[in-house]
Amino acid sequence: MYVVNTPEDQKAMLDAIGVASIEDLFANVPPELRLGRPLAVPAAMSEMELQTHVTRLLAKNASASDTVCFLGGGAYDHFVPSVVDAVAGRSEFYTAYTPYQAEASQGTLQAIFEYQSLMCALTGLEVANASLYEGGSSVAEAMLMSLGITRRTDVFIAESVHPEYRQTLATYAANLHCRVRTLPTPDGFLNPDDVRAAVSDSTACVIAQSPNFFGHLEEMRAISDAARKAGAVFVASFDPVSAGVLKRPGDYGADIAVAEGQGLGVPLQYGGPYLGILACRDDIAYRRKIPGRLVGETTDRNGKRCWVLTLQPREQHIAREKASSNICTNQGLLALRAAVHLTALGPQGLKETAERCVRKAHYAAEQLTQVPGVSLCFKTPFVKEFALKVPGDAKALLAKLRGAGYHAGLPLGRWYPQLADCITVAVTEKRTRAEIDGFVAALKAST
Repeated sequence: MYVVNTPEDQKAMLDAIGVASIEDLFANVPPELRLGRPLAVPAAMSEMELQTHVTRLLAKNASASDTVCFLGGGAYDHFVPSVVDAVAGRSEFYTAYTPYQAEASQGTLQAIFEYQSLMCALTGLEVANASLYEGGSSVAEAMLMSLGITRRTDVFIAESVHPEYRQTLATYAANLHCRVRTLPTPDGFLNPDDVRAAVSDSTACVIAQSPNFFGHLEEMRAISDAARKAGAVFVASFDPVSAGVLKRPGDYGADIAVAEGQGLGVPLQYGGPYLGILACRDDIAYRRKIPGRLVGETTDRNGKRCWVLTLQPREQHIAREKASSNICTNQGLLALRAAVHLTALGPQGLKETAERCVRKAHYAAEQLTQVPGVSLCFKTPFVKEFALKVPGDAKALLAKLRGAGYHAGLPLGRWYPQLADCITVAVTEKRTRAEIDGFVAALKAST
């Protein structure tokens, strides 16, 4: 918002609260805690000067078209059909704000309703919400749901879950009456026997991800059975695109499914904003604890189809102490992009996209592992991403490959010190055989 704040406006506000000056507002702040000098910010610029300055800054960015992207770790270079931008870029959606009043934004509410319906189909679960920020907050919100549903205290999360998701969860849990425990995954996947040995009648939830952070598949049915046998909630983090060829979370017993929705029509755009996906089974205990929004379909007094905010358990809508979540904004535009993307692809299109990822990723893995000193870190199945052990320093190798025109992967040593000589490589449907072969040649020349 751009609100004029003239000296006359300031005086009127100060008079209204009975204060003589802005400085008087800070009279209770001890002098030693005040800055005591102007902020160290550059002088103001004219609009023309500012445009020139920003253009020079933008020129320092590396162009994505100049570098072939094999990066992954939750953000993937998937193809976005032009219809996604065409629909999401319409001013009715693009400039719409949070739908506080249902009657004021029927189009936005219908878009969210359609998104929720598609997420139910994608996850195999009956209830899906809207408005979570990204994959990490979805995991954390699923934990909060589990704690409220079970009234238990122990949270188990696999070490193979995205490290940033685990960091987000730890931040949420830091001041709660719960214990977060990480289940080790030395072989690149969570052993269901370790889950069975760990869970007890104090376990609120077990959280696993498949494909996991390394790109490899977990034994989700066995993990689900172990968690639910102990009366715990099973939270499954999944990849929406890979769902085109894998079982849906609801099909292998997930109580709550969470995901990063970036792969569904959302560009990489420097890491965000992205889309958090959350769906759960149709149980009143789950529905009462779900965060964000639930949009429902009904009829108006004239019998016409319409939509309404059926559930809005956030602190801006209801008393803070009764809110199930502090989610305070709306990712509706990103949810719309995901809905348009899935609608454009359809079930067959999503399946074909995932199949292309599988074929190209396995071709890349076969070719890359023929380079001397390069091998797969783990021997479990994967879809579009896999972990490679490389000779020498992984970060230095990736820097060389960037110079050759390839964003070759992520260095795992950043999060897993024991895997300092390993990287993850993601291959989406956009990567061509020529790009993969060029990557292999660059790797040979750099090792």
